Amino acid sequence: MPREFEIRKEIPLDATPEQVWEAIATGPGLAAWFMPMEIGPDGATVWDPPEHLAVRTPEAEDGTTQAFEYLIEARDGGSTVLRFVHSGFLGDGWDAEYEGMTSHGWDMYLHTLAEYLTYFPGRSATYVEAEGPPASAEAGAWPVILEGLRPAGPVAQGDQVRLTPHGLPPIEGVADYVGPDFLGVRTGNALIRFHGRSGLGMPVAVAQHVYSGDVDGKQIERTWRSWLDGLFT
Repeated sequence: MPREFEIRKEIPLDATPEQVWEAIATGPGLAAWFMPMEIGPDGATVWDPPEHLAVRTPEAEDGTTQAFEYLIEARDGGSTVLRFVHSGFLGDGWDAEYEGMTSHGWDMYLHTLAEYLTYFPGRSATYVEAEGPPASAEAGAWPVILEGLRPAGPVAQGDQVRLTPHGLPPIEGVADYVGPDFLGVRTGNALIRFHGRSGLGMPVAVAQHVYSGDVDGKQIERTWRSWLDGLFT
């Protein structure tokens, strides 16, 4: 039987309400911090730019559904507070552990939104995502990723880092987000995210938002996929 859940988040953003709306309600904006998708007024349950956006997925036969709501409030100095609610009804597998993981996932995504609006505002992005092989869904996969990135030492949030994954150019930037199974790096032209997802029974993944033109997203994806396959063969 579907179980009701609700996750609430609030984050200050160094951007105007119009900039935030562009980031959460348009295809190019979503690709710059989340993933490519289209919403538009016809796909929303509430469409009130630049203050209120709500989207709900169609109800499945078993009654499960999800809703995503964004409330944008202007603050002095051209800044904004974003209030976000993820709610709905999901199946029996949606237990407290999964809800906690989803909550942490939204912390990461909203942090990425803040990084985008602060360091790459208004710039379009090529979005790349590569998933590891099935073996990377097992417990113990995350330390393999960290070892494969070959940092000079332990990485803390805010550190300047240089990563040297085999077969790829060195990655130099700031570790902008560090968690037990997550590492985010901000470079001069990209946000790169490494996810360990064994807790969800899913393979590891690399996501990259590249804020520069003339990049071959498919080639970048193949390179990351090859690297991930090499780590877990």
